[in-house]
Amino acid sequence: MLSVKSFRAKTLKWILLSALLLTLIPVGTAQAAVNNFYNVIMQDGADPWMYKHTDGYYYFTKTTGDGVTLWRSKTISGVDAGEQKQVMSGCCGIWAPELHWINNKWYIYYAKDNGNNVNHRMYVLENSSADPFTGTWTDKGQITDSTNKWAIDGTVLNNGGNLYFLWSGWEGDTDGQQNLYIAHMSNPWTIDSARTKIATPQYSWETNTYPTVNEGPQVIVRNGTISLVYSASGSWTNGYCLGLITASTSSDLLSASSWTKRSTPIFSSANGIYGPGHHSFTKSKDGNEDWIIYHGARWDGAGWTRSVRAQKFTWNTDNTPYLGSPASPNTPITLPSGEAQHDRYEGESAFMSGGAYASSDTTASNGSKAGHIDAAGSYVEFTVQAPAAGNYVVAARTANGTSGQPMATFKLSINGGTGSTFYVVYSGWQNWTNATAKVYLNAGTNKVRFTRDTNYAEIDAIDVFPVQ
Repeated sequence: MLSVKSFRAKTLKWILLSALLLTLIPVGTAQAAVNNFYNVIMQDGADPWMYKHTDGYYYFTKTTGDGVTLWRSKTISGVDAGEQKQVMSGCCGIWAPELHWINNKWYIYYAKDNGNNVNHRMYVLENSSADPFTGTWTDKGQITDSTNKWAIDGTVLNNGGNLYFLWSGWEGDTDGQQNLYIAHMSNPWTIDSARTKIATPQYSWETNTYPTVNEGPQVIVRNGTISLVYSASGSWTNGYCLGLITASTSSDLLSASSWTKRSTPIFSSANGIYGPGHHSFTKSKDGNEDWIIYHGARWDGAGWTRSVRAQKFTWNTDNTPYLGSPASPNTPITLPSGEAQHDRYEGESAFMSGGAYASSDTTASNGSKAGHIDAAGSYVEFTVQAPAAGNYVVAARTANGTSGQPMATFKLSINGGTGSTFYVVYSGWQNWTNATAKVYLNAGTNKVRFTRDTNYAEIDAIDVFPVQ
């Protein structure tokens, strides 16, 4: 039996030892290896198109307005930090490009005009290289039916070896209503049939803006059912949403009667996400899951100021996609199957200097964030462990609420090196997004520092994971 004196001595010894051990744990050490992420995959962007190719890459593009840029990554969650290349530049109003692999060649379909929206039409680029980041992109010119009317958001459906072009267009020469059309293709850049109108805005959720809108058609096929998922209502409103039209693969797709429209939307504003729409479909890294990639407003009423999000979907018994509701922005979702776990470092566990300090926030991961990074030279520094030297993605869950809605920037430095500019778009306080960068980390311990540069942003947490 211990004496009181002996017990006190042992207790003091353990207190001192515990204190010593705590001093040896680096500030900013990962709270956990996690199998989830916050579902912003690109903090700024609209009309996302993602295609998973047989080479293991996800190829991604979006509306940039002044050309066509491709990104590629081995993961959905890492696409923002992926390799990037502009393959075409020009004027004007270049919208919603899509990259397709058809007959062993690459094709990009995009809309553009001459500076006047009335003249928007669809165009095609071709590249015969196996790698779309190499080779030559050849302009195949305009793709149109004989009416040559206003056209945007073109996509391709291959059904039983027959190619079909689907797009959003006007019936005549003036705005007021956007319909969905389909036509047969003789090759990837030529339409060889009359257009058939297969959908027009008709329900209250499609006709609550002027012009009334059906646009952004995307097709996905399962067990003989073609699901054409499209965007409805004004893209500048919270009411933007996704609707569904179906047809059988054995039907005459050029007959309007083959297509049946659902009377209610299948994906709309919910859980703090507004105006979800203009999407694409892809598979998880291991091919076992189906994912939707879509854009949504960065805040309530943000209109055309949008970010790109991703989430898994399942299937209804009638072989149509069950999209559910947009996932809450403040609840992490499971990573696509086959992607490596992320190491998550909480902002409140990082070392802070220059006036920065941690504060509670109910919308933040773990309930706290690193904020008040407001003074010149103030910074937040994470101690990051890398299992091997190499390239990693740093995805910082950030918020920028600077008055006037400008971009905010940090200087991101690794192990005391020269800082690079790290951009954080405006989204308002508590409307978190993910800003990303590709960095090189040494094996073992690394210091990842975010130093205030311009305007004001805060950091909730960072995810670190290898470039795969």
